[in-house]
Amino acid sequence: MNIIHLENISRVYQVGDEEVRALDDVSLKIDRHEYVAIMGPSGSGKSTLMNILGCLDTPTSGRYDLNGVDVSDRSDNQLAEVRNREIGFVFQTFNLLPRASAFHNVELPLIYAGVAAGPRRERAQQALTSVGLKERMLHKPNELSGGQRQRVAVARALVVGPSIILADEPTGNLDSKTGEDIMALFSEIYDQGNTIILVTHEENIADHAKRVIRLLDGRIASDESRGN
Repeated sequence: MNIIHLENISRVYQVGDEEVRALDDVSLKIDRHEYVAIMGPSGSGKSTLMNILGCLDTPTSGRYDLNGVDVSDRSDNQLAEVRNREIGFVFQTFNLLPRASAFHNVELPLIYAGVAAGPRRERAQQALTSVGLKERMLHKPNELSGGQRQRVAVARALVVGPSIILADEPTGNLDSKTGEDIMALFSEIYDQGNTIILVTHEENIADHAKRVIRLLDGRIASDESRGN
């Protein structure tokens, strides 16, 4: 079953007198429990595609069905609700609150979602334990290594039980060994039944995915399934 269905999606930006087509008539289906890497050079449209997939932006034209619901023309508030319910984000820069503990950073999406204190704390503890940070729950980001901070970000993405984990250059700020550790964690998350969409420019990171979509000039240049 398709969890994502893009149909003739375009995103046009006005830059002075010029129209820039960041995405140009892109159609794409991603099934539940796929592990997909999106690649492309700078200016290819991959960041724009990630923003639309993550409901951070809306297309200029075309239709986007997420989990069976058309989200193409939702308001900002409606998109925020969809994001909080359906999508777990992992960013290159971690995006953690610097003065909050790992536990509070992970708990935060559940606070926004209105989850009661008891279940909320239990779910935050479970998420941190699942990424190997049971002993680091009360540490603040500056007391954690880069790899541990990214694990907190992964736990925060998982805690809401999202339909999709959307990771934007998740190893970009990590050394190669720590980056491989994080990719091994993503493989574990995928094996547990999650859908993962990974945006990267690094071939060795994309190699972890089961399907690689390459963009060029706002269009899909290739779409390759892998048997790994």
